Amino acid sequence: MGLPGFVQVTLSKHGESQKIMLKEFKEFAMRGNVVDMAVGIIIGAAFGKIVTSFVNDVIMPPIGMLLGSVDFSDLAITLKAASAEADAVVIRYGAFINTVLDFIIVAFAIFIVIRQMNKLKKVEEAPVAAPTTRDCPKCFSAVPIKATRCPFCTSEI
Repeated sequence: MGLPGFVQVTLSKHGESQKIMLKEFKEFAMRGNVVDMAVGIIIGAAFGKIVTSFVNDVIMPPIGMLLGSVDFSDLAITLKAASAEADAVVIRYGAFINTVLDFIIVAFAIFIVIRQMNKLKKVEEAPVAAPTTRDCPKCFSAVPIKATRCPFCTSEI
C-alpha cells in the first residue's frame, strides 16, 4: 500500500527544494570571493600562530632577561589562594602583556601589507589623458582643442 497522493507530492517537492538549495549553496561556495576569504582566514590563523611563537619564544625572553630574569607568562596577581576544593583565583597580567604584543605585531604586519597594496593600486591607476578634441557647437564634429574655426562647417568656435 502506497502513500496518499498529497504526501507523495509534498515529499517530491521537498526533495526538489533540497536539490535546488544544494545547487545554490554549491554556486555560493565556489564563487571566488568566498574561496578567497576562506584561504585568507586559514593563512591568518597560521600567521597568528607564528606571531604568538615569535612573541613568546623570541621577544619576551630577552625582555624578561633585561628586567631581571622575569618570565612574563608567569606574572600574575593572586586574588584567592588555592584550596582543597578550588583552584587559585589569579589575574594573569603577564599573559595579557604577551597577547597585547601579539596584537601589536599582527596589526603592524597587516598595516604594512595594506600600505603596500595601496601603493601598488595607485601605480596601476593611470592618469586620464587630457582631451585633445572638442565638439563643434554647430555641427557637433570633433575639432582639435586649439582650433578657432571648425574644418567641417567653417563656423567660428
